[in-house]
Amino acid sequence: MPRRSKYRKEMRRSMKGNATSGTHISFGEYGILTLDTAWISSRQIESARRAITNFTKRGGRVWIRIFPHKPITHKPAEVRMGGGKGDIEEYVARVKPGLVLFEMSGVTKEVAYEALRLAGHKLPVKIRIVSKGDI
Repeated sequence: MPRRSKYRKEMRRSMKGNATSGTHISFGEYGILTLDTAWISSRQIESARRAITNFTKRGGRVWIRIFPHKPITHKPAEVRMGGGKGDIEEYVARVKPGLVLFEMSGVTKEVAYEALRLAGHKLPVKIRIVSKGDI
């Protein structure tokens, strides 16, 4: 959840095209690259982070390159039309193809690939595991 935002509720907007920034591995040696467009919730990001740290036994270093800025609202069940926009339920990160989500270093290639593979199962997008020289 962001500390501050100019407006509490946000419109949905379209998510066309590919990612323009955040497409290269900047900090670590290995990373998760997205191949789809999606919203990734803060819970999914945390679940993937836990999968990585649990498999590596807290070895190495992990960088999370996305942040859930976008508020998502829902109206309660069985509520009639009108009455304004619903309450904020969760925060999501917009993800476009080509964006690097997680990076890691300080572990062997095999350990990094397996940890990132397990983290990829927690995410709602197709992923590709890449190393620094691939992109």
